[in-house]
Amino acid sequence: MKITLKTLAAATLLGLVAGQAAAAPAMSVYKSPWCGCCEAWVEAMKAAGYEVSVHDMEDLSTIKKQAGVSADLEACHTAVLDGERKYVLEGHVPLDAIRKLLEEQPDVRGLATPGMPAGSLGMGSDPDARYDVFAFTGSSSDEPQVFYQIGE
Repeated sequence: MKITLKTLAAATLLGLVAGQAAAAPAMSVYKSPWCGCCEAWVEAMKAAGYEVSVHDMEDLSTIKKQAGVSADLEACHTAVLDGERKYVLEGHVPLDAIRKLLEEQPDVRGLATPGMPAGSLGMGSDPDARYDVFAFTGSSSDEPQVFYQIGE
């Protein structure tokens, strides 16, 4: 089979288009301007291929309320994935949980890693850390469900 420069260029272009279609969605992150762990999480998202826009805010309560994040699920930052479906990510949600969310696309409002678990992504990234990631609907009548477990 003879491969011409034209064929090679077409294959390269198709590969680039396919790569863009599979690229991670854009993400908006709302965080305190002084939070180093939030910045570490943002950098991990960028390194994973997400196009991240950061919005530094002193008061995140309005964002969390609009996102449907209950007080028991709150963490230090809130992110919104702008993919085929919009999902909320509350706190130090690990990359594997985000990948699972995007692959399965469950009928939830988003994922939350409540508080600031030691060893979570942005909080030391300890491979021996143990914590749960919860799926939530945004409705006060629905209990959050464990969606992903770290260290299990």
